[in-house]
Amino acid sequence: MITDFPHIIFYVSISLVMLAVVMCFIRMVIGSTLPDRVVALDLTANILISFIAIFSAITNQPVYIDVVIALALIIFLTTVAFANLITWQSYRKKKRRQGDD
Repeated sequence: MITDFPHIIFYVSISLVMLAVVMCFIRMVIGSTLPDRVVALDLTANILISFIAIFSAITNQPVYIDVVIALALIIFLTTVAFANLITWQSYRKKKRRQGDD
């Protein structure tokens, strides 16, 4: 009975992570603005990274940690790129409004 306890913890944590992914995906779909959707996408990707880390712990395969590190770097770069895009769009809108005056 005691040996089943860690497995129960792993499966409960995976279930909660998947529930969080579904909720973030819903937020991404119904997000009112582009920054809301970008944050939801970033959070979804980070939650999926945590899923891979939990899966790595369950299967006792440390090779998945390399995948987690690579995905974290890619996600960071895409978040920075989206932030630059949003900043550029707001700057362009501001320039257009100043040109109308």
